[in-house]
Amino acid sequence: MTTRKTKSTTPLPGTPVRGSRTGRPIMALLDLIGRRWTLRVLWELRAEPARFEELRGRCDEMSTSVLATRLKELEDADLVKLHSATGWHATKEGLSLLRLLAPLSEWSQRWSDRLASHKRNKRRQRG
Repeated sequence: MTTRKTKSTTPLPGTPVRGSRTGRPIMALLDLIGRRWTLRVLWELRAEPARFEELRGRCDEMSTSVLATRLKELEDADLVKLHSATGWHATKEGLSLLRLLAPLSEWSQRWSDRLASHKRNKRRQRG
């Protein structure tokens, strides 16, 4: 039986990615974290490691195939790692990325609150 080698589809700097034929690092990162569930998986590993099924539960029971794919992509990108004793955890680089995204998370909450406030004010003006 022969095994077929599959080309990695993980967006990495220096390889063509969505938005960049040359694989500019920022475009590779945006392609990677823009994939469905990717940020959620990384986010759920920010505080503590998790085994596969526990992580799946934290991610709203996403399909096992999608979780496996996202973990492989994040591992290829050196953002998560599997330890046999503790399960999946964010690497130093993964945690660094999450720290950089924290202000974006805070901004998005203020944005959400502002939009909700505008919506309430519009309803009051009409009523």
